[in-house]
Amino acid sequence: MEESFNHFFEKYLEAWRTSSLTGLKSMISLEYQAREITADKISDFGYEESIQGWEHGFNFVKGNGATWDLKEIKRIQLRDHEIMAVIIAKLIVDGKSMETYNLFFQTFSYDFGWKLIRSYIEAGIPVGQFD
Repeated sequence: MEESFNHFFEKYLEAWRTSSLTGLKSMISLEYQAREITADKISDFGYEESIQGWEHGFNFVKGNGATWDLKEIKRIQLRDHEIMAVIIAKLIVDGKSMETYNLFFQTFSYDFGWKLIRSYIEAGIPVGQFD
């Protein structure tokens, strides 16, 4: 199980790093649920809104010649077929890190293949908190 997750997770991060919406869509469950906190604003959303958010972010990256700096902080086995990955995501624009980053707590489940099923996201954290 660990080996199959490692392979899936490498492909997941690669799709993210390359801003591949097509690649990422296939790795997210249609039943996906998420909560994002930005300052004091809480947003709950599902699959469709998530895809729209990824598309917006990927378009920004491609339109500005930016790159993703992704760092896996921790992996936690939640259940037999569920793993949570904690990821810091920063954007690099013109060789400079943006002033904020996002902290993702992403839960993946295995049914007939690995899929992202839940996320909790702390957005807009000032750079330097984990550096």
